[in-house]
Amino acid sequence: MAILNFFKDLLSEPAILMGLVAMVGLIALKSPGYKVLTGTLGPILGYLMLSAGADVISGNLDPLSKMIEKGFHITGVVPNNEAITSVAQKVLGVETMSILIVGLMFNLLFARFTRYKYVFLTGHHSFFMACLLSAVLGAIGFEGWLLVLVGGFFLGAWSAISPAIGQKYTLKVTDGDEVAMGHFGSVGYYLSAFIGGLVGKGSASTEDIEVPEKFSFLRNTTISTALTMMVFYLVSAIAAGPEYVSTLSDGKSPFLFALLCGLKFAVGVAIVYAGVRMILADLLPAFQGIAGKIIPNAVPAVDCAVFFPYAQTAVIIGFVSSFIGGLIGMAILGVAGGVLIIPGLVPHFFCGATAGVYGNATGGRRGAVIGSFVNGLLLAFLPAALLPVLGQLGFNNTTFGDLDFGWIGILLGRVGENFGKGGIFAIMALVLAVLILPSVLRPSQIAINNQDMEEE
Repeated sequence: MAILNFFKDLLSEPAILMGLVAMVGLIALKSPGYKVLTGTLGPILGYLMLSAGADVISGNLDPLSKMIEKGFHITGVVPNNEAITSVAQKVLGVETMSILIVGLMFNLLFARFTRYKYVFLTGHHSFFMACLLSAVLGAIGFEGWLLVLVGGFFLGAWSAISPAIGQKYTLKVTDGDEVAMGHFGSVGYYLSAFIGGLVGKGSASTEDIEVPEKFSFLRNTTISTALTMMVFYLVSAIAAGPEYVSTLSDGKSPFLFALLCGLKFAVGVAIVYAGVRMILADLLPAFQGIAGKIIPNAVPAVDCAVFFPYAQTAVIIGFVSSFIGGLIGMAILGVAGGVLIIPGLVPHFFCGATAGVYGNATGGRRGAVIGSFVNGLLLAFLPAALLPVLGQLGFNNTTFGDLDFGWIGILLGRVGENFGKGGIFAIMALVLAVLILPSVLRPSQIAINNQDMEEE
């Protein structure tokens, strides 16, 4: 059990996972010892910096969420991956750990022997997905080694397939840098890019927004983020009232507290950007060793925040548009008599911002706004539809936030409910065909969708 816990902790730490991948790649390239050391530590330190920035962002979004709930009298369910995972671990700890390990093995096998050569490196999201799969499959009647095998298969398959689906969009976002999306909000990002392509013809990039000389300081992303978020916090603090805000501020002046939260949020974003630069500086060269020697043409699939620096203005536009979509989605659910899904600021920031970056890549400003707005609507509707599935498992009043958890949980839960294990095996067969057929029909050593035109 101690060994299993060690491997679970190891594989759910993206920083260590990225460092190990870089180390293997550098060793495969026969790099000297000092380069192996520095090239291993670089991605680890970069990801820890990214995580520290994300913690600052999340920590300062929490009081904002509470002020909005109090000030605007909203009660309901706030989707939160960490919350439901912590509840589920009390019941499904061993199953989740086992699915996580088996899922990683399947991902590497699919990357090695199919054209889905994407290695998923966002370990904490793999852990969340393993938790969802253990809960839903366990409710259908799977148990023991069969539960672990089936759950690991789905985790490994989606870890390889989801980056491939939208890689043509990711290449647009990164201007050809060979990284892929390794985050289980992927459907929302790709949909945003697709919508951008439909609505954004002739729309200039968010990064080309012309700013008058007297407002040129707004070109500094950290400052513009700080100013935007200070307005958010002040409005929410005024709505909630100074008496309530004082309960969050630990005695500090309520409005000073609100301003400082907005400023700290901007600092968190700046830390994320710095961490991303450190990750990419060491991980991409090291990954050439993996791609050349171990899994030919492998592509690293990395966390959504890695894509923020490619369109920094789109990050804020995407967050705001997604949040507005979440508020409208909540209102629609209220009118329809459904459970109110209160917009969780953490998923709306990270997923909405990423949707904005993807929408901008294909449709400029219109793509960023409309694509991330639709993402925000889905962040209300899909968690609401998933809630009954999780409620049957005893996880009431909490639900997963990001979109891939929603549709996968709903699909497996409903198919299992109506068709039992046979329905799940049928989905497995279909997924296996999706994995194998590209290698049979169009053999190539290039990862599927990793070249815009595949140079054919």
